[in-house]
Amino acid sequence: MRKYEIMFIVRPDLEEKEIKEVGNTFDKVLKDQKANVISKQEIGQRNLAYPILKHTRGYYFLYKAEFPVESTKEIDRLIRINENIIRHMIINIEE
Repeated sequence: MRKYEIMFIVRPDLEEKEIKEVGNTFDKVLKDQKANVISKQEIGQRNLAYPILKHTRGYYFLYKAEFPVESTKEIDRLIRINENIIRHMIINIEE
């Protein structure tokens, strides 16, 4: 198992309930991939450095988790097919 940091940005035009639902869906994705969530942080709405899909703001989530290397591709795929996530990044933070 390796440690990863996952950040994703949710569309800002969603209601608060829908934004929480995206976070809960991602929690389920990690659980299904046998990930151990170390920390979860909802950073909130921030300005984007540049427009993404015509959005200038986004709702940020930051996770730190441990999961098998094989799960990385599946987690990445499941994030990509979620229409409410406009950008994401998965980084290996192994010391």
